[in-house]
Amino acid sequence: MKKLVVPVLFFLFVFNLYAQVPPVSKEIEIGIVEKLGQSIPLELKFFNEKNDTVTLGSILNKPTILSFVYFDCPGLCSPLLDGIADVVSKTELTLGKDYDIITISFNTKDTPEKAVQKKLNFVSKIREDQRGSWTYLTGELGNIQKITEAVGFKYKPTGEDFAHPSTIIILSPEGKITRYLYGISYLPFELKMAIGEAKKGLAQPSSNKIFEYCFAYDPQSRTYTLQVTRLLGTFVLIFGAFFILYLFVSSRRNKLKNSK
Repeated sequence: MKKLVVPVLFFLFVFNLYAQVPPVSKEIEIGIVEKLGQSIPLELKFFNEKNDTVTLGSILNKPTILSFVYFDCPGLCSPLLDGIADVVSKTELTLGKDYDIITISFNTKDTPEKAVQKKLNFVSKIREDQRGSWTYLTGELGNIQKITEAVGFKYKPTGEDFAHPSTIIILSPEGKITRYLYGISYLPFELKMAIGEAKKGLAQPSSNKIFEYCFAYDPQSRTYTLQVTRLLGTFVLIFGAFFILYLFVSSRRNKLKNSK
């Protein structure tokens, strides 16, 4: 057991240092606070591409992909919408039959006219008979804040632009939040699974949650950066635990050999 004293003390020292690193605050300014199982306010009103006033409840009647963008975004928004269009074209599910898409601008300066132009850039990448099932909405600040708060989408104005996360949210036909998919590209089988869960109203943890643990959003560069310190600390703890276990097992084996 004396052989274990030094490594145990070393492990406790490292653990103590790592434990002193301040935890990531849940009250984040930019990012996602998951609200799985909760429902969005269906009575909120927005303007569609035709400048008609619609409520979320009036256009939500099947599993739905919900995304948030702003139309003049120089960073994540276009890759996000490209990712949605790409997975729609690759999945065996049929847009408009199996699910719908709703994209909401969180910039109050965006208009239905700008929504039409933005939509054309991306629906052209999917089948023509499916394009009508991808709805672009604009709205007033109060309703935008209510829907983004309801789904835990945290963004922040930075001059003329916004710092914001890159995530799509899967809703059930009743407006229940059932899944978050992170990043700007999505796997067809993962979307199919998420749509199937939403149809049944099943809220499931995000399989890409590790993305949020390993990467942090940098508002200045509008990109995700690797959290090296957090990953290194985790690696040291895991390595230390296995090392102590190895020494313990070796010590037990040696005792058994010596006793024979």
